[in-house]
Amino acid sequence: MKKQKADLLQGTLELLVLRLLRSGSMNGWDIMQRIQLLSGEVLSVTPGALYPALHRLEERELISATWGPSDNNRKAKFYDLTAAGRKQLDAERKEWELFSGAVALILRDA
Repeated sequence: MKKQKADLLQGTLELLVLRLLRSGSMNGWDIMQRIQLLSGEVLSVTPGALYPALHRLEERELISATWGPSDNNRKAKFYDLTAAGRKQLDAERKEWELFSGAVALILRDA
């Protein structure tokens, strides 16, 4: 079951990151912790999955990054949603709602 959860998360990780950053600036550690907390401990993200996703989002200019001090006063990269990222989040969220609604219909009626 754990492998299946990882596969599902990989396909939705960028959407989750965009949604979390809509609430404000976060570093990678905070993003990983928030995903786990908000999912009720169902989803977890490893640094090996998160940081490549953050780099892809940054390359597509959907997020921006700046260096600053973390809670424990270490240097950390903080990520913010850009205007393009907000538009992408809205579009992907609508697609996700349509997709997940369709899956729910099939599961209910099958």
